[in-house]
Amino acid sequence: MRLIALIFLFSIGSYAQNNHSINGTVSSEGMPLKFASIYLKGTTTGSTSDASGNYLIKNIEPGDYTLIVSYTGFSTKNVNISITDKNLTINFELDSGDALDEVVITGTRTRKKRTNSAIIVSLIDSETLKQVVATDLSEGLRFQPGLRVEKDCQTCNYSQIRINGLQGGYSQIIINGRPIFSPLTGLYGLEQIPVNMIERIEVVRGGVSALYGSSAIGGTINVITKIPKQNNYSFGYLFESIDGSATQSIFNGNATVVSKDFKSGANFFVSNRKRSAYDANGDNYSELPELKDNSFGVNAFYLPTENSKLELSVSSIFEYRYGGEIVDKPAHLAQQSEERDHRVLMGSLDYQINFNDDKSSLILYYGGQLTDRDHYTGIFPDDELEVQAFYKNPPYGISEVETHQAGAQFNQKFNDFLGGQTVLTGGAEYIYDSVFDEIPTYNYLIDQTTTDLGVFVQNDWDITKSLNFLSGFRIDKQNLVENVIFSPRMALLYKLKETTQFRLGWGTGFRAPQAFDTDLHIAFSGGGVSRISLADDLVEERSNSFTASVNYDKATEHFIAGFTIDGFYTHLDNAFYQHPLGEDEFGERFEKRNGSGATVQGVTLEARANFDYIFEVNAGFTIQSSLYDDPVENIQGLESKREFLRTPNHYGFATFTYTPLKKLNINANLIYTGQMEIIHFSGENTGQTVDEYSTTPSFLELSLNATYTLDVTKLNTSLEFSGGVKNLTNSYQDDFDIGKNRDSNYIYGPGSPRSVFLGLTIQSL
Repeated sequence: MRLIALIFLFSIGSYAQNNHSINGTVSSEGMPLKFASIYLKGTTTGSTSDASGNYLIKNIEPGDYTLIVSYTGFSTKNVNISITDKNLTINFELDSGDALDEVVITGTRTRKKRTNSAIIVSLIDSETLKQVVATDLSEGLRFQPGLRVEKDCQTCNYSQIRINGLQGGYSQIIINGRPIFSPLTGLYGLEQIPVNMIERIEVVRGGVSALYGSSAIGGTINVITKIPKQNNYSFGYLFESIDGSATQSIFNGNATVVSKDFKSGANFFVSNRKRSAYDANGDNYSELPELKDNSFGVNAFYLPTENSKLELSVSSIFEYRYGGEIVDKPAHLAQQSEERDHRVLMGSLDYQINFNDDKSSLILYYGGQLTDRDHYTGIFPDDELEVQAFYKNPPYGISEVETHQAGAQFNQKFNDFLGGQTVLTGGAEYIYDSVFDEIPTYNYLIDQTTTDLGVFVQNDWDITKSLNFLSGFRIDKQNLVENVIFSPRMALLYKLKETTQFRLGWGTGFRAPQAFDTDLHIAFSGGGVSRISLADDLVEERSNSFTASVNYDKATEHFIAGFTIDGFYTHLDNAFYQHPLGEDEFGERFEKRNGSGATVQGVTLEARANFDYIFEVNAGFTIQSSLYDDPVENIQGLESKREFLRTPNHYGFATFTYTPLKKLNINANLIYTGQMEIIHFSGENTGQTVDEYSTTPSFLELSLNATYTLDVTKLNTSLEFSGGVKNLTNSYQDDFDIGKNRDSNYIYGPGSPRSVFLGLTIQSL
């Protein structure tokens, strides 16, 4: 009996020892905040506040902890605590007005709060990607002001991003700050990056990002991969029925492991995607190609010392893509088809050390990618004699792409600089990019190696608390450009109280006379293939860009609301365009030439509001024009035009989020695409009898999505159920060409028709 009693008392004592708790309230300006997150750093122990702002965390073992409270739209606070033999009461008062004050890096290549940056930066976080049910990078970018994602081939569906009216080659897509998106990767890479690889996306619109080098004329998109924060896991499955005649299934998985001392951590991700081919008009030729994607990778960090950090990111992507006649045969036996096998390996390694009381920092970095591609692009001939020659030499090809970047960046902070404070940034980097793309049958070959040695300097000067002046320049020596290119930039920020920011910016840039992403795509047209070559006398294209914006946000007791008006103006000297050369034995030929110049200008309007974190709305609309200084010829025999083709002058988006319960989330989103002018080539038995310009209709997509979360606390797991409809209005092109001789570039509007989806995600609490 005594033994039983001792065991009983010991059990009670052990339970009591571990039964410590923390309680308190979370409020702002005297008002309680419900659903605030309160947790012990580095553990899975935490809670959320109730409708009265009260919280309770129980069963805490004795020890020293950091208690963190966070709430969307408010500043995060933390306090060091010690759990001994007493329960603690800790109340938090959060500061409002920080909803748009996240730390960003893309605008200045240094960490800075958005409202303090002279370069305006837009953010897309992982939560937004989930709400719009984005399956890849391209779908997530559609919900950003001033950005438009388009499909440019009816057969292979390659995509590109347009920023401020400029096509894909004018935008710099970087991953973790490194330009490892090669020209060939730009054709299909937007679809190959899975969303569960992405932590957030930072977007800088306009040509004031000179620090990132050439091709940042339209803007810069920085894809930041998953950051290990705490131990967790997530596995999800999505099934999608596309117009009832094709299907898509996606499996995503993430697992994060962080050491107890927070000196190391890693996030592992895996993604598998399968989509069957979709035929929109019943001619047995696909409008959406068959896809098979497998991706996996790791993002990791290690802290060798308290003042240094090593970061590693490695990703492997495999994609099989087939479009054209829907048959179960080898690609060269189809009447018309494009087949692509991509094997992509990309990664980056960064080492940063801080010293001099964190006033100085040195960053050494490397980024690279290797792409190995096997491909086929061909049309089965009608003539029997041509068939025999075709069998002997079908148009298969290979691509080998290699990109490397290595550099160093030094940051020095001066707390007393002409009455204010400043951060001086300087660095140098070397970029190597090699593209080999060949189809012997068509006598088609691109063997292009570009190298760039760049030096950059920037001074980020806070003249006062309300006034910031950013100035800098970049010097590039590119092997395809005869002279060294000097690209300066300047930006001015004035903050009126805590609600309003006024910005002015100016920058220059250049694009080298090289083959960019769209130049590497071979399109079907009129029973042949169209190819693009470079003119012998092609010279670099130079840009001069101006931006001006006003940003207003006001946070009150129950809502946050704001707007942004952003004007942009870019003039291009020696603007590139594609001049038609006529036909040869294989099809249409075009040559990239220099025009006299071009001007792109417009304004983007944004609006946002968040009411008690129950209803949220974000919207953006762009009005712009893109004109060559002098008309250029697009189709032989037809009039020359000043307008950029495939560029609508009006486009926009809106997202709506309703959260009546913490566990229930309902989303709706709209995407509007205005009219635009495109080329339409004729072909035998395609439905198109003459070559002509065509004006497309406008499109309005509406999509709906709902998610419900069920917590299984005993398993420390939650189940998230989702379902909805993409493109509910079925706003989709209805005049595709038919048959094997179709003009595959005659494609416009939304990327896919109406589809219904269901999903399930299992994740740790």
